[in-house]
Amino acid sequence: MSNETEAVDERGKIIKEQEKMLKIRMQKIKHKVAVISGKGGVGKSTITVNLAIAFAINGYRVGILDADIHGPSIPKMLGLSGQRLEVGPPGIFPAIGPLGIRVVSMDFLLPDENTPIIWRGPLKMAAIRQFLSDIVWGELDLLLIDLPPGTGDEPLSVAQLLPEMDGVIIVTIPSEVSQIVVKKAVMFAKRLGLPVIGVIENMSGFICPKCGTKIDVFQSGGGKRISEEMGVPFLGSIPIDQRICESSDKGIPFIAEHKNSPASKALIEIIQKIEQFLSCRGKSKFSREGEGKI
Repeated sequence: MSNETEAVDERGKIIKEQEKMLKIRMQKIKHKVAVISGKGGVGKSTITVNLAIAFAINGYRVGILDADIHGPSIPKMLGLSGQRLEVGPPGIFPAIGPLGIRVVSMDFLLPDENTPIIWRGPLKMAAIRQFLSDIVWGELDLLLIDLPPGTGDEPLSVAQLLPEMDGVIIVTIPSEVSQIVVKKAVMFAKRLGLPVIGVIENMSGFICPKCGTKIDVFQSGGGKRISEEMGVPFLGSIPIDQRICESSDKGIPFIAEHKNSPASKALIEIIQKIEQFLSCRGKSKFSREGEGKI
């Protein structure tokens, strides 16, 4: 047997062992939800972080997999920049963020924040497989998977590795360009048999903090219109608030710092719809008693 054949066989054994461990790890997680978008710049990662915080405030055990290999930003938004993943006999442990949220990201494995990841598809698939199989996620109520924009390697890898995934949340903004590409994200989910939990329209108008007047900076109603055209649920609209950017830069999730703002109230309504969807997935009721609510 040649060295090349032996290497292929060994790689195959490693992949089979990882897939076995992946199933064991994922059995301890009640619900897995991916957050995707048709294009970049729509605030997908920001929404992922604030959804996670909102669920954690409501008493859920939450994890975030930052599957954006080339542009990981979740650690920065949660104030975890510079942290490293710890290794023990059971495997690799996630970083622990606010409210006990367990976080895994390529950012934790890089020597510094300026180091680029220059990988092709197979390497990204291998990394995501390891994130799901080698990480000791533990018992979780919800794992949110923040995916890069588009319908390429990372979203496809996650869909293949987690066929039991509960569904996807699609983030868009009201502009016509974003409406065009979000249709691709919806079709991507449908072709792979992934339930579309719903569409979130981010940056849906600016509400003046002084007079309360709403200004439609990027038009309005695009997300709801796409939902109706594609036959998928519309989860809600989140208005622009400059403090969202400020909170993200400081590593303090917006919804925890400004819970009475219009944007936070919109997020809370969206959370309730997601809870309702997950409660109807045929598993144990998606709720936890005796915990604080937003």
